[in-house]
Amino acid sequence: MKEKVLVGLSGGVDSAIAAYLLKEQGYDVVCAFMRNWDSAANGDILGNPTNDDEICPQEKDYQDAVAVAKCLDLPLLRVDFIKEYWDDVFTQFLSEYRKGRTPNPDILCNKYIKFSSFYEFMKKQGISLIATGHYARIQKKDGKHYMLKGLDLNKDQSYFLCQINKDVLQHTLFPVGEIDKPTVRRLAEELNLPIAKKKDSTGICFIGERNFRQFLQNYLPAKPGNIVDVDTRKVMGQHEGVLYYTIGQRKGLNIGGEGGPWFVVGKDVERNELYVAAREDNPWLVSDRCLVSDVNWLIDEIPQGQHECCAKFRYRQKDNPVVIERLENGDVMVTYSQGVAAVTPGQQAVFYDGDVCIGGGTIEATFYHDVNQHERIREAMHGNRK
Repeated sequence: MKEKVLVGLSGGVDSAIAAYLLKEQGYDVVCAFMRNWDSAANGDILGNPTNDDEICPQEKDYQDAVAVAKCLDLPLLRVDFIKEYWDDVFTQFLSEYRKGRTPNPDILCNKYIKFSSFYEFMKKQGISLIATGHYARIQKKDGKHYMLKGLDLNKDQSYFLCQINKDVLQHTLFPVGEIDKPTVRRLAEELNLPIAKKKDSTGICFIGERNFRQFLQNYLPAKPGNIVDVDTRKVMGQHEGVLYYTIGQRKGLNIGGEGGPWFVVGKDVERNELYVAAREDNPWLVSDRCLVSDVNWLIDEIPQGQHECCAKFRYRQKDNPVVIERLENGDVMVTYSQGVAAVTPGQQAVFYDGDVCIGGGTIEATFYHDVNQHERIREAMHGNRK
């Protein structure tokens, strides 16, 4: 009897080829489209230049998924996780932004929806395996399952999967993680799939391609304020809302004059002030330690003490050699003596041993080689100013 697998069919090319590859490999493939956002109930689509008709992007994706399933002669289910997405992903997403932090909704979506709610849906269907179009790999060794980077390092998505439950790995397949993106496109064209030339999604997970700042204004109203040079305390311009910016951001500041380029180095939500400094190599951006909480281990938990590995502090970043130290409360202190720019509270630090993703957690705070630097930054950004 063929082993049955449930494929999350998103309407994109990657999941379509994942379903095709599994069918070719002899699996009994069932597809399912996840609907996780209700535009009518949760907010209208704003700032979407491609939305030139009355069909919302998610419904277009569903239509594409239907067309793909028909081409591949595969059954397609449709399942709603609207409440789960709102409660577990979007509410947390907004809460972090209100604190002035920068969360990653795709990581939350993978943790709570694709590899939790969808995984439970899989089991209720009497299916033993789940598959998605992520560029990652699963390796079984000595009776244990590990998650590896995708072979196409330009598309590797293991960063976004760092928070999933490691027990799910033994029931998970990532077919396209074993090939590269050009091969995925070529296969889609050879199969004459209707989505062969469809652009990759770059929008918020399940919310779609929108003007992000305009979308956030539905939930976090704009509150303009001053952009301040953290060195001179000079007002450099006006921001549109301090919550909409992230550490290390360069674009969209609209700061003129000499001395740039300018980068966001901090923000004070209470004062509604955005702090900037000139040049990418400015000391306000470069930290050499950070504290990471809520660490999810994809391997057996490492013991207390120091361990060498690598880390990414944002997607597509190169691997940074680090020393991690697991503290008594489960948090991890990460040290990178070479210094790394724009390590941002609210985002994820993801740890690797070679190609193996060993876990990840939320960046809580950053620290500096100069023990006085952290205090100077705190005072400059939050101290009383005349």
